[in-house]
Amino acid sequence: MAASKSSQDSDTRPQPLSFDDDPGSNRATWVAAVLLVAIVGWMGSGFILPSEDVADSGPAAGDRDNAAPVAVAIRPSQAEAVTLFFQAEGQAQPDRDTSIRAEASGDVAELIHSKGDDVEAGAVIARLDTARVEADLRRAEEERVRAQREFDNATELRDRGVATVDRVTQARAALAAADAQVASARSALDATEIRAPFAGRIETLTLDPGEFVTAGAEIGRIVDNRPLTVALQVPQQALTRISNGQPAQVSFITGETREGEVTFVGTSASAETRTFLTEITVPNEDGAIPAGISAEIRIPTGQAQAHFISPSIVSLSPEGATGVKTVEDGRVVFHEIAVARAEVDGIWVTGLPDQADLIVVGQGFVREGEVVRAQPEIDAGTGPTQ
Repeated sequence: MAASKSSQDSDTRPQPLSFDDDPGSNRATWVAAVLLVAIVGWMGSGFILPSEDVADSGPAAGDRDNAAPVAVAIRPSQAEAVTLFFQAEGQAQPDRDTSIRAEASGDVAELIHSKGDDVEAGAVIARLDTARVEADLRRAEEERVRAQREFDNATELRDRGVATVDRVTQARAALAAADAQVASARSALDATEIRAPFAGRIETLTLDPGEFVTAGAEIGRIVDNRPLTVALQVPQQALTRISNGQPAQVSFITGETREGEVTFVGTSASAETRTFLTEITVPNEDGAIPAGISAEIRIPTGQAQAHFISPSIVSLSPEGATGVKTVEDGRVVFHEIAVARAEVDGIWVTGLPDQADLIVVGQGFVREGEVVRAQPEIDAGTGPTQ
């Protein structure tokens, strides 16, 4: 009974799991390994055995060296003597511009000229009332007559031995004072006439008949623009090229062009702009050119040998320098240039040989030292004549 129970317990106790090998499972593993080896071998075959397509994909180095030179168009250019100019903007200023002031106090009795009139030096512009100063003059003249009589009497008495020398001295002093009063009264009378200090045009006049003015009051403004003075600022880099006596061409904004002369070059630079004030005197006898308008100034400063080129052929070197490419002995040569003068249709430049073959087409595709095939430009334009 006990034996049968133990056998039942052994039958119901859990047993460990176990599997038998499937012959097909090992076959799949071997197939995967073979495929992996084949893929790795195929990918590595390109490094070990390069294909013919890769080897033939580009030309050999020797073939590149033997490639045909780049074709460029050239234009022969001969250097010419050109006049160099200093150009700047300026402003026309009157030769003289000053205020008109009353020299005496009084009522305006008469206006002789009005605003806009051209007057000569010393011309009477207006007169003040003279009643008071004329009375002062008459009184001063009477006082002088009395002082003269006193001096004559004292001198005669001294000659007779009656009067002393001190009395004569006092009479002489009184006579001198009377003379001074007469002179002052006459000056005051002259001051009642307001005159033009110089020949010019009356720009402003604020007087009206009957108006009272005080001595020293500004009553108008007079301008002399014959000749004109054109003021401009010269940068310090160009100061050595400008000097007194140089001719200058001045083109005004009104369309007038006049020849002038440099009459002043400053010796002290402006603290703000580091430029030097320069003045050019321009004849304006007819007064046709007004003061205050803008002007363009051209001052010839010398000559230089230069080539006339189009700005389109200017290029930059790898270092950033501005220049022009030419062809010399079949190779490209880069010449750094400087602009000597600018025109409407081109520029004059220095830095090139006297005779040069300029590359005018294709300069952007060639480098300095490169061998090129130069061909003459078709229908090449010509520069301006001097």
